[in-house]
Amino acid sequence: MTTYLIDKRFHTRVARSQRVVEVAEAFGLGLDDKEFVIFDRLNLDVEQGDVVYITGQSGAGKSLLLRELSDQMGAAGKKVANLDHVHLEPDVPLIDQIGTSTNDAIRLLSIAGLNDAYLFIRKPGELSDGQRYRFRLAKAIESQADVWVADEFMAVLDRTAAKVIAYAVQKTARKVGATVIVATTHLDLVEDLQPSLYIEKRYREKLRIETFKELNGAAAGARVMTRDEAFELLKRMA
Repeated sequence: MTTYLIDKRFHTRVARSQRVVEVAEAFGLGLDDKEFVIFDRLNLDVEQGDVVYITGQSGAGKSLLLRELSDQMGAAGKKVANLDHVHLEPDVPLIDQIGTSTNDAIRLLSIAGLNDAYLFIRKPGELSDGQRYRFRLAKAIESQADVWVADEFMAVLDRTAAKVIAYAVQKTARKVGATVIVATTHLDLVEDLQPSLYIEKRYREKLRIETFKELNGAAAGARVMTRDEAFELLKRMA
């Protein structure tokens, strides 16, 4: 297990023009330099293969934390893949975009859950959003990245599709031993991602950091999607 130290603070300085001074005097505003502390010497213990779920209000520092963690992991020698930036050729069949051979391509696609033969000859532009995301996972596996990161995770998908894909991400990552770090404003993916570490960041409040087991009590009202239900939903979405 590796401990990562996150310490981020910003200093602001107001440019003093005549109008700025006039407004400050009129409304009683201070023009002194200020320090804004986003993360105050935060120590995070992350083990290879963990799933880290970062959530909270917009602008509270989720993306900053994701970048700091992934940058430190990269600096430590880990290979990092951004799932949002995986390049797909929209008009080339999946089987021709991945793997060193046909068998290798089928193996990678199957690990990511794209194991229906008719999908092998489809193009990314012909896939559903969920299937395209699974293809990104297959490409991430091929890259042998140690860490997968995704900012604004599942932000634009409908919530049913988002939950199915979140479940697929954590199952695939745990199958190959990849660390996953996601940042999202959505709170409804906890049961599907089953995070090793849950981090909630809000303005001017202490961080909430819990494990999935600790979260189970707080999320007792949420229904866990079973494996069979997830695959049934994926079939209907195909």
